[in-house]
Amino acid sequence: MAANTLDNNKMRTMPVGKLLFNMALPLALSMLVQALYNVVDSIYVSRISESAVTALSLAFPIQNLIIGFATGIGVGMNSILSKSLGENNRQRVNVAAGNGIFLMLIAVAIFMVFGFVGARPFFAIQSSVEETVRGGGDYLTICCIFSLGIFVEVLGERMLQASGRTIYTLFTQGTGAVVNIILDPVFIFGVPALGIPAFGMAGAAIATVIGQWIAAILAIIFNLTRNPEVQFALKYIHPDPKVLSKILSVGIPSIIMMAIGSIMTFSMNGIFQSFKDYGETATGVFGVYFKLQSFVFMPIFGINNASVSIIAYNYGARLPARITKNLKFAMAAALTIMLLGLAVFQLFPTVLLGLFEPTDDFLRLGISALRLVSLSFPLAGVSIALSATFQAMGVGIYSTVTSLCRQLFVLVPVAYLLSLSGNVELVWWAFPMAELVSLTVTLIFFRRIHRNKIKPLYERQEAVV
Repeated sequence: MAANTLDNNKMRTMPVGKLLFNMALPLALSMLVQALYNVVDSIYVSRISESAVTALSLAFPIQNLIIGFATGIGVGMNSILSKSLGENNRQRVNVAAGNGIFLMLIAVAIFMVFGFVGARPFFAIQSSVEETVRGGGDYLTICCIFSLGIFVEVLGERMLQASGRTIYTLFTQGTGAVVNIILDPVFIFGVPALGIPAFGMAGAAIATVIGQWIAAILAIIFNLTRNPEVQFALKYIHPDPKVLSKILSVGIPSIIMMAIGSIMTFSMNGIFQSFKDYGETATGVFGVYFKLQSFVFMPIFGINNASVSIIAYNYGARLPARITKNLKFAMAAALTIMLLGLAVFQLFPTVLLGLFEPTDDFLRLGISALRLVSLSFPLAGVSIALSATFQAMGVGIYSTVTSLCRQLFVLVPVAYLLSLSGNVELVWWAFPMAELVSLTVTLIFFRRIHRNKIKPLYERQEAVV
């Protein structure tokens, strides 16, 4: 009965274009809602002060790291889950899920400790503005101490994705995001009539973690009631060295990629803060850009996440034609979205920035930033679409290398050199330069993956025929 269920899994039987659309659309929509509440967070916080916006920018590296650990563990677990489902190996599916939960608990403990002892010092080394340090420290402390919510949410969603049930992630992320949007003004500005005081920056964090925990509860419910291909029991949470090793072999590169992003953001914040007259403003612009560009990148990551599951499943099932078709559809969709994003950022930067109560200096720096950085969008779209093969086929190190090129080895040094000119607007050119290098490296790695892993599957089929 179990084998028959797996044989009829839509990952194996549904037309690829329809499959990618069905799996990616809920992910993309849920991530767009996620992006919306990130932007709404910043919009509400901008009503407090420009320093509050800067504090959110300075907090981003640690928040990104939390998501990085959750996503890395989830991607590593997902890769084994999807491949095991393709191979009809039910026992391995359950053990992979259990060991993913085991790793999650360890990561949560680490971030809770940081929240108690490290959040405020983290801000103190980046800014000398008291309002920024105090508000940002409160915000980050709450997000770290209660990070279990985001971890459970992400891992639960990855389990649903692995079996092709991505529609439920729309409800988990969407509900969490809507709750956060509703609660933001309540806790940031207070509701005296209900006896709720104004918590300021801490209020934004409270709204965020409540939304994450509600999404986590929904993810648990959907897995228990709508995902029969993954079974949960305490015996599966027992660490299995071989399974842990495989999860980490794929997950660590993904975590490193997100950690690289955190290092990049921390470094770029430092570069922008070095400008005497515009440091706080430029840092705030950088943070706002990251919130706005998520509207463009989140759908691409939705496509990427769906592609990882589809490719991994069909790689395990030895169906290379479905892998190739998926890549073609994913590339076309990613490039289309990125070109639309480029057009919006080029034509309407004033409208986008006007959402954040900008000062004249903020608006001037922001318009330049949005137009220059968005030049890298089409290049990034192609890279992200192709990189799904790296994770799905267990060669996560390739993703690490391309990310290093994009965010560390090229971006930060070039940005630093451009900052020496004294012109903050030149720094933004570092982004398209780094993306061009990353795309070149991605194409080289993909050619190797195609030659060594995809092409041999076709040759085996021809030999059988």
